[in-house]
Parts: sequence; C-alpha cells; structure tokens
Amino acid sequence: RTYAHIPDDQEFNYDNWCAAVVAGRTFLSGGPMVQFSVDGQPIGSTVRISGPGTVEVHASVESIFPLHRLEIVQAGRVVASVQSDKGERKLEIREQLQVDGHTWLAARCGGSGYLAPEAFPGWGDGTELQIGDYFYNNWRRGTYAHTSPIYVACKDDWWMFDVDTARLMLKLVEGGMAYIRETSVQHLPGTTT
Repeated sequence: RTYAHIPDDQEFNYDNWCAAVVAGRTFLSGGPMVQFSVDGQPIGSTVRISGPGTVEVHASVESIFPLHRLEIVQAGRVVASVQSDKGERKLEIREQLQVDGHTWLAARCGGSGYLAPEAFPGWGDGTELQIGDYFYNNWRRGTYAHTSPIYVACKDDWWMFDVDTARLMLKLVEGGMAYIRETSVQHLPGTTT
C-alpha cells in the first residue's frame, strides 16, 4: 500500500490526497508505519544547505510484525542502520550525516530477511502466514516499508540526473503500459458499473 501524508490543516479528500502524492509525501508499506525527516523537514521536501556539511536525519518505524532492520539510504547506499536480531515492534535512528553535494535520502525497514530472495517466494493465496521468523502478506512478500525521498540541495538548486536510471524508469513505465494494453483484464464498455 502507498500512504500519503495530508497536512493537518487540510481536509481529508481525494484532491488533497492526490496533491500529497504529487508532492512525494508518501511511503509504501507491507505493514510498518514509517516517519522520516531531514533537518525537521518531512518526506517529499527539499532541504537546502549552503554548502557541504551535515544534516540531521530522524527515522522511526512501528509495526505489529517484528522488525529486524531500519536503514537510511543516501543516493542508493545504506549510510546508517539499526538492527535487532530478535525483532522489535519499534525501531528508531537519529544521526548526523555528511552531505558533500546534491543528494537524496530515504528510510526503509523490514522484518527478518526482507531483502533476501527467499522473502519473495511467489504469489500467495490471499492469506497472511508466518514461516519461521518471516511474516508474509497475501503476496508472500516479507514485512517491509520504504519512504519516498527527501532531497538535499547543496548550495544551488537541487539537480541530479543519471542516464541509466532514466532509461530503466522508462522501461518500467513502458512495461506497465504494455501490461495494461495487452495483458490486464479488460471489461467491455457498458458491462461494469
């Protein structure tokens, strides 16, 4: 599921939910609830610093299922983490991180082996189950959550571009569109209400 944060001073409605999604104030989750900030700014924000320096990151997560790891990811690399071998219902990180140029930061968490291939064994039958320390949702995916990024602009306006990443994203969009056009279940006009 994708969760979007609507500011407290806004009404909970579809338009405000869409605006929160467009602003990137989101996280996806297979159960855990995540909060994340950089220098006090929420998910989807751009934090501006005058030059290379440090930023304070704060991430916390709660889950009804045991969590074994909470990580801060900076431009694709894990730069801070906390883990629990026995599994906890709450995990938290508060760190000062070095920033040398434009970057992005995100928080992610998971249960035991949430990044391991065996945590994604295939499609389930719609039931929640536990095998050993692994908790699976109805698609048999492990317990996990991942935030959208918070961008850090170092001195100038934020800008990052990677040709290979852009090509991969275009392939993913094209694949999704091909699925919709060619594979997904379609209902004839007038046959649904």
